[in-house]
Amino acid sequence: MMSTTTAATGVINDLIEINNDRVAGFEKAIADIKDENIDLKELFQRYAAQSRKNSQELAALVGNVDDVETGNSVSGTLHRAWIDVKSLFGGSDRAGILSEAERGEDAIKKAYQDALNSEDLPVNARETVSSQAQEISAAHDQIRALRDAAKI
Repeated sequence: MMSTTTAATGVINDLIEINNDRVAGFEKAIADIKDENIDLKELFQRYAAQSRKNSQELAALVGNVDDVETGNSVSGTLHRAWIDVKSLFGGSDRAGILSEAERGEDAIKKAYQDALNSEDLPVNARETVSSQAQEISAAHDQIRALRDAAKI
């Protein structure tokens, strides 16, 4: 088991938090999506599962279970609150749903970039974080493409 510095644990815990936020955000969207956008439910379920896996892998990197973040971040709470507001408008506008999802993906993509640029990220965590960052980036691009298609 590796021991991480407090700073390294902080960097990894930030990523765990934003992945937890992403799961909660997608689950909220899934609950609100109407049947005509059933394909988005499937996609969002896949991305929620991706973030659950990410959080587990990151938690393993922290090592000491007492140091692992289990909650959500403040920005994530704001992101979910926005989805809550959106659901009041019916939540069936495909472009709107995707636009909001893309905003969330922008945030998590940036969080991964910040972590990879951080000198506090331990060498043995870099490979995991880098490979997760590539998956997040691909998810972001897919959501953006769907959003652009929905606007036509």
